[in-house]
Amino acid sequence: MAAERLVVIGGDAAGMSAASQARRLKSPDELSITAFERGHFTSYSACGIPYWVGGDVAERDDLIARTPEEHRARAIDLRMRTEVTEIDVAGQRVRSLDRDSGETSWTGFDKLVIATGARPVRPALPGMDAAGVHGVQTLDDGQALLDSLDRATGRRAVVVGAGYIGVEVAEAMLKRGFEVTVLNRGEQPMATLDPDMGRLVHDAMDGLGITTVNRAAVTGIRTGPDGRVAAVETSDASYPADVVVLGIGVEPETTLARAVGLPLGPHGGLLTDLSMRVVGHDNIWAGGDCVEVLDLVAGRTRHIALGTHANKHGQIIGANVGGGYGTFPGVVGTAVSKVCDLEIARTGLREKDARAVGLRFVTATIESTGRAGYYPGAQPMTVKMLAEYRTGRLLGVQIVGRDGAAKRVDVAAVALTAGMTVEQMTSLDLGYAPPFSPVWDPVLVAARKTVTALRKAGTA
Repeated sequence: MAAERLVVIGGDAAGMSAASQARRLKSPDELSITAFERGHFTSYSACGIPYWVGGDVAERDDLIARTPEEHRARAIDLRMRTEVTEIDVAGQRVRSLDRDSGETSWTGFDKLVIATGARPVRPALPGMDAAGVHGVQTLDDGQALLDSLDRATGRRAVVVGAGYIGVEVAEAMLKRGFEVTVLNRGEQPMATLDPDMGRLVHDAMDGLGITTVNRAAVTGIRTGPDGRVAAVETSDASYPADVVVLGIGVEPETTLARAVGLPLGPHGGLLTDLSMRVVGHDNIWAGGDCVEVLDLVAGRTRHIALGTHANKHGQIIGANVGGGYGTFPGVVGTAVSKVCDLEIARTGLREKDARAVGLRFVTATIESTGRAGYYPGAQPMTVKMLAEYRTGRLLGVQIVGRDGAAKRVDVAAVALTAGMTVEQMTSLDLGYAPPFSPVWDPVLVAARKTVTALRKAGTA
């Protein structure tokens, strides 16, 4: 009996996790696995690129979890620098292009995994393709940025965008001795936070010497006589630059899926069921940054590009295509980041997210410290909490602070997943000792204040 044929499009977290898990469950005699990766690297941490650029991670290869050779040693036919250019759903085959030789070929499949990731947002503005303008999506991007920094004759860096990548790259540029300006089209940096919490991030960035310009609409890149970037233009001003980094965000890379009519959600990502199978297609799965996932709090799909989700998707897909069983129920939207020693975290809904799905809510914001106030090294922390107006159900938490502030959001993520009310949260038995927390953990203080806000609103 011939082995089943599994084809995987994409050689990073979701794709190779799926291939590896399927191989654990089925031998090469039972399942042949062919994977296509258009780039030079597999199974690497894109999230670590800003820290490599900034010097916290010494070597590029430190970000690689498993090399192509290691995958091949596990009987996975991994074809590097080979891009899938077409999916023939009815014929159960994919067309691929060898990017080095230019040769094309067809490969048949019985089961297909689409893990094409996301592409950086790159506005169609003058000068965006100029030398010295960089994204940070892949290891190749990171190497190109480092090479550009070495060639730069000046020390002025402009970062376009103030989301997670933007603030992390701003830190990297600062560590490399550049004068850093961040151009943000929003009201405050970190649009994944409410503006009042984003203001705390802005203040901290200013304190670090990073110039942050809000409501700055970039209109183009001005280049010098050598064709290299010279300045970033906005509708109000011009900002001299020797290097520009784009941190505007990403969108699902679903060009192949769209071309063959696979179902896409409102954010352009592939739609799957709980098993990560593409809706309406029994033999096609998808995972990672190219899919939309269910927001368990809002009850709607979202596009969230995170390695944590991608690896989980891959494990679940691999289990299902390999004859086992697994499901991915959804997410609550947990994310953490930092800029120098300032830690930033969020989970659940922001105020505008809650309004968008028709939820009424109350909020509470508290100031606390990460350790007992009398213990050496105690640093301030701000926690904001949202709860549903009548039920008291936790809807979201945002934390900005130092000294271990960010990972406190995990408590809230568990509470959101469990559907807890803020009153139930006040009784959580969290760990306490002066080096780690005040007697009342900041998250519990916020929960208590939110309960008070609910009572004042006449709902608790």
